[in-house]
Amino acid sequence: MGMARKLTAARLRYCGLEALVDDAKLIVSELVTNAIQHGGGAQVTFTMTVRDGFLHLAVHDGTPCRPVVRSAPDDAECGRGLFLVDCLASARGGTWGTSDDGTTIWCCLAVPGGES
Repeated sequence: MGMARKLTAARLRYCGLEALVDDAKLIVSELVTNAIQHGGGAQVTFTMTVRDGFLHLAVHDGTPCRPVVRSAPDDAECGRGLFLVDCLASARGGTWGTSDDGTTIWCCLAVPGGES
């Protein structure tokens, strides 16, 4: 997950999208962690693109499972990942979801100024 966060930050800075670095790093970390912990696939693939005014983040693990936002108890050490993704996406004018077959989870964040 550390490498995915570093690559995300470096690429966004290179593209002049520093304003999205912190949120995107957290989202990537959560999506990749979920893929590793809950996916049964042998390979996890992460993609990041900017198009149509949105930063698109996607993690594919090949497992047809649809993740859902859970409500974690206050003292729980895990279980809030997708809740965080949902909150960050909403705060950035975006959304998240899964592919029709459930093998890819994605998140979109609006790019400041609508750059594409």
